[in-house]
Amino acid sequence: MARRFKFFLMGLIPGLLLVLFILNKKGASCSYFPNDRVIAETLSKPFAYSADFRARMQTENISEEQLKDEIVAKGKIDFDKSEARREPCPRYLLRYPAQSPQYEIFFEKCKEQAKFESLRRL
Repeated sequence: MARRFKFFLMGLIPGLLLVLFILNKKGASCSYFPNDRVIAETLSKPFAYSADFRARMQTENISEEQLKDEIVAKGKIDFDKSEARREPCPRYLLRYPAQSPQYEIFFEKCKEQAKFESLRRL
């Protein structure tokens, strides 16, 4: 029995390492938490900005790349203040950074695009 277990581990451990290296190179992620799903879906859509949001981006000196790569990607959705079941476009409140937030962003995640409505510095 112990011999079978050794053979099992000799195949399992290298196999797991191989799969992890392959998935890391492809950039695959396995997180199915609600926050991660909403952010991943939002980043996969084209962004649309309200006039107020664009003006606040210029005031705060935030570029579109910084918004996508830093603020949205590393933000935290506040589901208590979001309207996740709203039809046709759920409305979310994103706070960045997750610890001691500096920004609050309200956006709608529609089927075709993500509409950013308001940006507020805390």
